[in-house]
Amino acid sequence: MTELKSLQNHLLIAMPSLDDPFFERSLTYICEHNDEGAMGIVINQPSSMNLQQLLEQTDKDLAVAENKQEQIVLTGGPVNQERGFVLHSDQGQWSSSLTLADNIVITTSKDILSAIGTNAGPDKSLIALGYAGWTAGQLEKELQDNTWLTIEADPDILFNTPIGEKWQAAVNKLGIDVWQLTPDVGHA
Repeated sequence: MTELKSLQNHLLIAMPSLDDPFFERSLTYICEHNDEGAMGIVINQPSSMNLQQLLEQTDKDLAVAENKQEQIVLTGGPVNQERGFVLHSDQGQWSSSLTLADNIVITTSKDILSAIGTNAGPDKSLIALGYAGWTAGQLEKELQDNTWLTIEADPDILFNTPIGEKWQAAVNKLGIDVWQLTPDVGHA
């Protein structure tokens, strides 16, 4: 059996042929990948909620900075959509954070939301509700089935590229015309 290559700190690019309503044209940042499965945050699917609306549910008395009120909250995946995740640059000490890569941290505690809302949080952040999860071997099977392409995570795509342009920006890094690829798997 071949050793599992972790895709932590990689981006999963949905193939054009993927017609799942949730994952179509999705771009997913892989936070964890090991022999027990994988967990990631979809970084290009906006929810119907902005930061102001989210903070009204979690911290009613907080005065949200005007420049943060309309920050889009993402739909991070179909699992636990009531649970929040913040991917951000590495600044500050929060109650529950895990460093994933150089200058990429995930935080699940509410204290970071208030800080972001008042401009006291990290310079770069993505706020998501829910996550994408794969059981042991499931992601590997989907990769064999040509459901996803992968690239190493790029903080510029993660934090600086507009939501609607993230998938294409990741595809462009591949240096191929993804529309020429076929979903069929070939075996010699």
